[in-house]
Amino acid sequence: MKIAATVFACALLCWSVLAPTQAQAQSRETRIDALSVLDEQFMAQQRGLLEDEARRTLGKGFNGDRERDLALLQDLLDKGIVKGDQTRELQAMGVILGDHLAQDLGMHWVVYEDEIGRSRALRYRETDNYLFPMTMIARRRAVNNTESVTAIYNRARDIIEHAKPVLPYP
Repeated sequence: MKIAATVFACALLCWSVLAPTQAQAQSRETRIDALSVLDEQFMAQQRGLLEDEARRTLGKGFNGDRERDLALLQDLLDKGIVKGDQTRELQAMGVILGDHLAQDLGMHWVVYEDEIGRSRALRYRETDNYLFPMTMIARRRAVNNTESVTAIYNRARDIIEHAKPVLPYP
């Protein structure tokens, strides 16, 4: 009886140490929500920030044409107008990059929240295929990776194109 009680106590102790608490289990869940009004306002401010900078320094703005807009983003980087330590501006570039990915791939902006934190992401339809364009340029530039904006766009596009389900009819 005493041995059984000891084994039970040890098992209970191991379970309580190893089993996640309810809060820990919930924190591991991924939560996807629509953009809030504040998210939309923030992203609009980001677009405006970069639009103002491009017009002020380069004399031209973004017009929705993918090739032109990506080239304008590249000019901002190449001419040193936006530097690798300007996180806010680099993330604003990611918003514009993401807008083009969304338009070209049929994706939409969402809020993606997991144990790491809360991010604005692009989601392909209602699948589990996401892109995080707001940090695509910023993270590379932070470590002096000078991959072109067009190459970043193409890589992200290819990831989603390969993840799309094959349609039964051409």
